[in-house]
Amino acid sequence: MKRPSLTVLFMGALLFLAVFFPGRNYYNFLKNARTEKTQTETREQTITIGVFIPGITSGSPIYEMLARGVLSAAEKHNSDTGTEQATVTVIEGGYNQAEWENKLTAMAASGAYNLIVSSNPSLPDIVSGISEKFPHQYFMLLDGQMSGNAHVYALRYNQREQAYMSGYIAALETEANGGVKRIGLIAAQEYPVMNNIILPGYLEGARAVNPLYTVDFRIVGNWYDAAKAAELTSEMIRSGIQVLLCIAGGANEGVVNTASQLDAKVVWFDTNGYNIRPGTVIGSSVLYQDLAAYYQVLRYLSGTLPFGTTEIMGVNDGYVDFVEIDPLYINAVPEEIRKKQAEMITRIRSGELLLPE
Repeated sequence: MKRPSLTVLFMGALLFLAVFFPGRNYYNFLKNARTEKTQTETREQTITIGVFIPGITSGSPIYEMLARGVLSAAEKHNSDTGTEQATVTVIEGGYNQAEWENKLTAMAASGAYNLIVSSNPSLPDIVSGISEKFPHQYFMLLDGQMSGNAHVYALRYNQREQAYMSGYIAALETEANGGVKRIGLIAAQEYPVMNNIILPGYLEGARAVNPLYTVDFRIVGNWYDAAKAAELTSEMIRSGIQVLLCIAGGANEGVVNTASQLDAKVVWFDTNGYNIRPGTVIGSSVLYQDLAAYYQVLRYLSGTLPFGTTEIMGVNDGYVDFVEIDPLYINAVPEEIRKKQAEMITRIRSGELLLPE
């Protein structure tokens, strides 16, 4: 007896499938089955995100925004996908900067996080060394610059714009009071963005008011020593400076308290600081870090984050601004100064005044 040919067997199989799956294309069935399997596997996969806070979250608005933005992105992703796929863990590094590298290294060494997110200008140098030891760990660094590493994405705010707006109002306030043409800047430490962008941008803004302005630049040495910051502030004010910009983390408290006692003014950086010391804080150039964290983490979760690059975001991207509508600003600053400040900001927003980094 002859064995059935392969053609007969094949046709029989197709007839069986046609009967077994009436009204539906078998190949589409297989395709849909594979898709459903993939979606099920995706739902079961967990994407773990670790947020490293280089300090303490509570009482640090810039880090509160960072954590809030990442958590909101994970919630949005999970809501959209109908899963609990994305999870977030927040770890605080504390104020001792010497401990940050060890704590961040421990996070990478644990292998527990698909992505580690952090924000501080000093983080790129730290992450550079860690990435060599753990080359498969992915990082997202906000408020920093690091390009060329295929596992690191960085977003740097246009801090030339931010510093320019700060220097402009510092000079306007000084001019209105007939002070010496010198403004102050107290920073936690020196780092490339501070020395090459913020300090020159601050001076540039002041000199747009009057080209004779100079900046007295002082360093605290860390991000927490309020007593040292108070001492530096007192020295500056007694030398004739009337307005200071402070970028010193927890040490900013010493700047604001001393300025208040000695009848000087402060320009705040990164967050809205008018309510910290109403009447003393006369300007706030802000970063919307919660939005930056939110949208960049969503890009990561969708697989579109451009690792290996640094992106620069500024006023026209919606991540940098100067707070003009706060009643405390309106009460603290004369209308003529506010009007001049507003005109300058309008020029940046319209593109008439370009301040690229």
